[in-house]
Order: sequence, then C-alpha cells, then structure tokens
Amino acid sequence: MEPPGPKGLGQKTLLTCTVPLIITKTMKLPTHRRHSVVIVLALLLCARFAAAETFRVATYNVESYLAEDTKGRAAKSAEARAMVRDSIRALKPDVLALQEMGSTNALLELRDSLKAAGLDLPYWEHVTGFDTNIHVAILSKFPFTARRPHTDDSFLLSGRRFRVSRGFAEVDVQVTTNYSFTLITAHLKSKRAVGQADEAELRLEEAKLLREKIDACLAANPNANLIVLGDFNDTKDSASTKAVIGRGKHKLVDTRPAERNGDKAPSTNPAWEPRNVAWTHYYGKEDTYSRIDFLLISPGLAREWVKEETYIPFIPNWGVASDHRPIMATFEEADK
Repeated sequence: MEPPGPKGLGQKTLLTCTVPLIITKTMKLPTHRRHSVVIVLALLLCARFAAAETFRVATYNVESYLAEDTKGRAAKSAEARAMVRDSIRALKPDVLALQEMGSTNALLELRDSLKAAGLDLPYWEHVTGFDTNIHVAILSKFPFTARRPHTDDSFLLSGRRFRVSRGFAEVDVQVTTNYSFTLITAHLKSKRAVGQADEAELRLEEAKLLREKIDACLAANPNANLIVLGDFNDTKDSASTKAVIGRGKHKLVDTRPAERNGDKAPSTNPAWEPRNVAWTHYYGKEDTYSRIDFLLISPGLAREWVKEETYIPFIPNWGVASDHRPIMATFEEADK
C-alpha cells in the first residue's frame, strides 16, 4: 500500500483508485472480511468515479514535406520541418494523419525527429497514389491490425478516365485489447485548375469514391468506430464535402475543432455553426482563410467523442510550417 494521500482523499490501493479512509475506520469486522469489503467498495468507487482513459487523433497537411527537390516542388527547409514538429508536439496526438507527405524517407525522418523530441509514434503507413510527389500517411502510437491502401481508384468523367491523385490510406487501429477504430485519410483534388477537366468535378468524383469506402465500412457494421479525416480542399457546403459527410443514418458527424480562445457564444442562427475561429487554411493569392480540413466521425464513435478536448492549437508563427493548421479530436477508449 502507498502512504496516505492528502487529507480527505484517502489512500491509493493496488486498484489505483482513491479509497476513502472512512471505509476501514467505521467498519468493525474481522480483518479478512474487512479486506474483502474494502476491495469490493473500491471496485465500485473505481467504476463510478474513475475518469475514462482517452486518446487523441489529429490531421495535418504539412505542405510539401519533401526530403529532396522534385519536379515543381522544393525540399522542405530545416526551419519549416522544425515548426511542423513543434506544431505536432503541441497537440501530442496518439494517431496522426498527414497530407502532402513526401517519400517514406521524409515520413521516417519526421517520425524519428518527433521521437527524439519526446513523442513516440512508432507505427506508420505511407500510401502512394497517382501523384508521384506528395502522399497521404499515418503515424500512430498504437499498432495497426489491418491496412487497406487504396492506390489505384479511378472514375470516368466526360468520357475520360481519371485516377484519384493521392489515394486513400485506411487502417484499423488497436487502442486497447477491447477497443479499436478504423481511420481513413484523404487529400482530395485541389482547387488548382487543370486542362483536362473542371477541378470541382474531379474533386466531387474523388469524394464519391471516398464515400464508397465509408459506406462499405458502415454496411458491414453500422456501429463501427470510424474516423474520416484530412484535407478535403473545399468548404462544408460544397458538393464534394457534402458527398463525404453523407446523409441519413450513416451521416458522419463533423467534429469542427476550433481555437480555445474563450469564444463561447452560441450562433445567432440555429442552422449555422457558432462564431468561433475554426479556419484551417490560408490561401495567399486571395488573402483568405477557410475551413477545408475535416475530422469526421461515425455515429457509433460519436458516443465516445470528448467535445471539450477537440480543438485547433494556438501556435505562434504557425505559417512557417505549412499553409494549413493541424486539428485534433479526443475520444474515450471504451465503446458506449
């Protein structure tokens, strides 16, 4: 037994819950029976008062995190890489989805530098799509029990076949012996114009393919713990983002992380979100800020979502790292 804690808090038992000292002081029972009563009451107290363990999931577009120059893209500078690392450490995620990651060498350099700075995310996934320069990736504290990389999805548009540029990374994550979830990360077509087709139409078709993965997961298990996150490259009211969110009983929940700056006023219109600071991306050409990075969850996982610990960190000089800000949500690691 550990020594008594502060007055009124009792003492720690091997059950690691605080047990009031009054239990043993007021009960006049034989020693062996008194020990049994203490254990039973301690279990009840643990179940009633112990805080549930939680885990954190984040997503971050790290803007061309390349280890070396490629055609049309320069390697990430040491200063920018350091700020990416500091931004991730500010969140301390247990699972991290990444967009615009370079090669596996670049991913492992980031993983190793985070470990050296005190954040160990040993498990990783790197998915290469049609785009040969930037990719989607995942770093995790927890092991993966399954990996389903989607690297060759394609669609027809105006009689021409296109491939999903960055693919989709899908993994099953084992948080504890009794708790797991599925994570899918995506980086949909940017708003940059291309000659072959309209960028919004391309993005919508990619979003439809992503939604097929979501529907397949929820068809197999309507109560599945599912997180879909990443850079969707358009706002919530766009056709492509609406396609990913879906509708009906399998509609995903938008966690909408925001800055924790004291904004607590409700929206003036019940159909709108509150007026807090939730932008995730800065577009220098237009000098605009918008929310195009999302962290969506299934109805089943929404029961474990900790809203108060879902946010965008305040990081001075965040723009040195990327034109995006990281976002994070917290969950309890027990099915409800």
